[in-house]
Amino acid sequence: VQLVESGGGLVQPGGSLRLSCAASGSIFSIDAMNWYRQAPGKQRELVAAITSGGRTNFADSVKGRFAISRDNAKNTVYLQMNSLKLEDTAVYYCNAKVVVYIDLPQQDYWGQGTQVTVSS
Repeated sequence: VQLVESGGGLVQPGGSLRLSCAASGSIFSIDAMNWYRQAPGKQRELVAAITSGGRTNFADSVKGRFAISRDNAKNTVYLQMNSLKLEDTAVYYCNAKVVVYIDLPQQDYWGQGTQVTVSS
C-alpha cells in the first residue's frame, strides 16, 4: 500500500491550500484517514481525521479554518486549508488505517509528507 500526497507549497498568511492523498495497492478497505503535521522541533500532531462514514475531527488550532473530506471510490483524502497562519508551517503527513485483506486487522500506512510553508 502506498500513500502519495500532493498540494503543498508556499502561501502567504491568509491564503489557502488544498492537500490530497491517494492510497493505492492491495486495499480491501480503509477506515480512518488522517492528516498529521510536524513543525521543526515539535512533535507530530493530529490535524484532522475522517472515518469511512464521514465523521470528522479536528485539532482545536485548525477548527473553523480547515476541512477534511474523502472520496472512498478513489481512496483519496483531502485537506482544505483556509486562512492559513504562520504557525501552520509544517510537513503534513497523510495516514490511513488500511485493511489489506478480509478478516485481517487494519494497519497504519503513511505518506512521505508534503511541505506547507506560510510566509509573507
